[in-house]
Amino acid sequence: MDNAIYATLTRQSGLMAEMRVVANNIANANTTGFRREGVIFAEHLSALDRHGDTLSMAHARGRTLDLDQGVLTQTNGNYDLAIEGEGFFLVETPDGNRLTRAGAFLPSAEGELMTADGFRLLDEGMAPIIVPAGASGVAVGADGTLSANGVAFGKIGVFTAPDDAQLTHQGGTAFTTDAQPEPVDDARIRQGFLEESNVDSVFEITRMIEVQRAYELGQSFLDREDQRIRSAITGMTR
Repeated sequence: MDNAIYATLTRQSGLMAEMRVVANNIANANTTGFRREGVIFAEHLSALDRHGDTLSMAHARGRTLDLDQGVLTQTNGNYDLAIEGEGFFLVETPDGNRLTRAGAFLPSAEGELMTADGFRLLDEGMAPIIVPAGASGVAVGADGTLSANGVAFGKIGVFTAPDDAQLTHQGGTAFTTDAQPEPVDDARIRQGFLEESNVDSVFEITRMIEVQRAYELGQSFLDREDQRIRSAITGMTR
């Protein structure tokens, strides 16, 4: 296969990967606590011969995660919580603990605070939070302290990944890290608020158009190369 076709195909593959990421961002523009993702393009040089000539090809296997805070919207929900600044809530899932900025919780029949997916919210000691039976007027302090009728009964944990750890998107609004999450000492929690997605829909739609045009340009080049090769083969066989 022609080297130009190899290089263009790797670029087309990267653009397709970016298109999927952009489409996912747009689909989650209204998802509470969602974090925008991007694609990292890297150049890979492949040796062509022993004289040092190389072929430059693109790879788009890496992703970036935008941790900028989204807008906090007031809901007045008693168990709707939002984090101002750095940090994540920690929830327990069947696949292990996960970090999330989505703070819509509800008490289960047993009094455990849970996400809509049934994952338990964990406290500062990574244990489930249980609202006492019959508790009314549950309040959440800025530091995450939970109290009912003026009596504290728990403290919501706010964690983050260590500086040298990798934060990986696990789907939806959940993230995992390759190191033990660390507590955030100066975390600020706001009760009755939810954090919106940090996706800028206008930017993402603009980017989608740019990626689509770039892909069409690459496809046009491939079509011309195919026609050129066919013409060359036809001329040789005459």
